[in-house]
Amino acid sequence: MSVQPFTIGVPQATLDDLHERLVRTRWPDEVADVGWDYGTNLAYLKELVEYWQNQFDWRAQEAKLNQFAHFRAEIDGVGIHFIHERGNGPNPLPIILTHGWPDSFYRFQKIIPMLTNPERYGGNADDSFDVIVPSIPGFGFSDRKAMASSAVADTWAKLMTDVLGYTRFAAGGGDVGSGVTMALALQHPDVVSAIHLTDVGYSTGQEDGSTMSEAEQQFAGFIERWWFMEGAYAALQMTKPQSLAFGLNDSPVGWAAWVLSFINTGAQDNLVEAAFGGRDELLTNIMIYWATQTAGSSARMYLEDARASYAQESGPKPEVHSRVPAGIALFPREAQFPRETAERSLNVQHWTEMPRGGHFAALEEPELLVEDLRTFFRQFRTA
Repeated sequence: MSVQPFTIGVPQATLDDLHERLVRTRWPDEVADVGWDYGTNLAYLKELVEYWQNQFDWRAQEAKLNQFAHFRAEIDGVGIHFIHERGNGPNPLPIILTHGWPDSFYRFQKIIPMLTNPERYGGNADDSFDVIVPSIPGFGFSDRKAMASSAVADTWAKLMTDVLGYTRFAAGGGDVGSGVTMALALQHPDVVSAIHLTDVGYSTGQEDGSTMSEAEQQFAGFIERWWFMEGAYAALQMTKPQSLAFGLNDSPVGWAAWVLSFINTGAQDNLVEAAFGGRDELLTNIMIYWATQTAGSSARMYLEDARASYAQESGPKPEVHSRVPAGIALFPREAQFPRETAERSLNVQHWTEMPRGGHFAALEEPELLVEDLRTFFRQFRTA
């Protein structure tokens, strides 16, 4: 499990090929005045692609990414890419942060320096963290091997203990990263001191309604409607990820449209760019998938998670409630799950309802998220 330094360096041939594909885009028609109601808006995407083709500078973004300390390690035959930035304080708390889909390790690029060097951002050096941000297998610069969240959690435990040598550590994440983080706490409570989440998963329809509070029942109804209106991406990726992969891996505009359709879900006043901080940030995240050809392998994770869930239903019922302390930061444009939903599977000891922000909190409202991380994890630091 040796660790090797890693530098992001996309071949020029990949960038030249991308430019040619963007030029040759065959645009579809669109229903007049439809906005985003049918999916990604044609006018918006044309404008973004023009910027991508003629103004976006991948090399500049690549240089910014390489300012972080990147590494790769092989764990159980799978190559894992991760950032490992050490804290500047007297007693940094190690924390592993897990991204989701369709974001990437880039999700945390704004908060990494804020966590490692709190004094530089108005905080206290005693609140510093050693920050580890891996790319989930099948995503980014990790190997293109899709794994269920429970298997990723086991890999993260080995990364933190066997590879990096930590005896105990904290964890956090959002979206797919929430599932991985909850599995990490459930499966490895001996090494995970506490976890922090910005969402906790959603109702599946299998819950016993007689045990649900009124707030939980209302949330379940909201999620049922949301899946019907917005859940096509997940249904496809859980059932036919390979069929989807051919188009997404071949067309950069097709891939961008698929990503934008999800990012814009539930947005107000077109927050596609606002959620990621601007066009450069949005396109950098899209480029991480395109350059690594991981649109297909990342989608396959949804199928692996579905299969793992089905296997649990047919076998002995696993333990589902974690005793590891958990902190929750609920942002207003995230699905508004009640505390009772979180407490069904988590030992919730900290609950913050944020004044603004949404699903991509680390990119949208980094200062709010960092302050909540500092506050919650302060009690779990050891001398």
